Amino acid sequence: MSKESAAMHNKSNGLPEKLEQVALRAARAAGRIHLQRLSRIKVTRKTNAIDLVTEADRESEQAVIQMIKRAFPGHAILAEESGANALISDHRWIIDPLDGTTNYAHAFPMFCVSIAYEHRGRVELAVVFDALKRELFVAARGRGARLNARPIHVSTTPSLDRSLLATGFPYDRRERRNLYLTFWEAFMMRTQGVRRTGSAALDLCYVACGRVDAFWEFGLRPWDVAAGALIITEAGGRVTNLDGSALDLEARNLLASNGKLHRAMRETIAKAWPEAERRQAEGRSAP
Repeated sequence: MSKESAAMHNKSNGLPEKLEQVALRAARAAGRIHLQRLSRIKVTRKTNAIDLVTEADRESEQAVIQMIKRAFPGHAILAEESGANALISDHRWIIDPLDGTTNYAHAFPMFCVSIAYEHRGRVELAVVFDALKRELFVAARGRGARLNARPIHVSTTPSLDRSLLATGFPYDRRERRNLYLTFWEAFMMRTQGVRRTGSAALDLCYVACGRVDAFWEFGLRPWDVAAGALIITEAGGRVTNLDGSALDLEARNLLASNGKLHRAMRETIAKAWPEAERRQAEGRSAP
């Protein structure tokens, strides 16, 4: 079957609608677990002292996976806690069951579930749900982005000196703090502010709805960004690798903006890079 024929077949058999319905049900199920577990959080460590996992991570991931498997048993799945399943398929779901785990472990109100559906390597559907704030972000390729069923758009902020940015720090931040703080300093001096919320998926959604104008971060994984990147794109923004090349979910370093700030963001990063590497090599933090 050709790509065109497959696309027509999918539309005629209601596949896009079914995909979205399943993703929404799965996101809401995860959200219920987040809220139920919030008053009785049990935390363990994964790779180091600041890389945490909770029972809510595991339980919400299982809830999402079970719903997807029930509806689409032949689809592949990549999830943060359980990794990739053994299936090989043109269809893949990319799941972060609880983005912002450290926030959640401290009952800090910035966390969500992120679900993306990918077909032949291209993300086609995205759902991010912040159950605590009751904010549901949804995007389908070619159909725009929505927050609680209302269309959203990126900001029109034209320059860095008028902008508010968001960023985050990877789990190796104690070892590479000098590198990361150099970029923070560079943007702090050029913008109205830089926010660090602790949830990359929500940061991306906030770019999409204009709450912040741009976002950059190192060390991200596919489940952190797959859904949020499509939501930004469908809201009129731009998402690339940190060097400005086409987004690769495996590249780990991401730059997202309202589009108008992308060049200035990229130029600032490029200018700060030699100093960041020098400070890291010397072990000296940014002032």
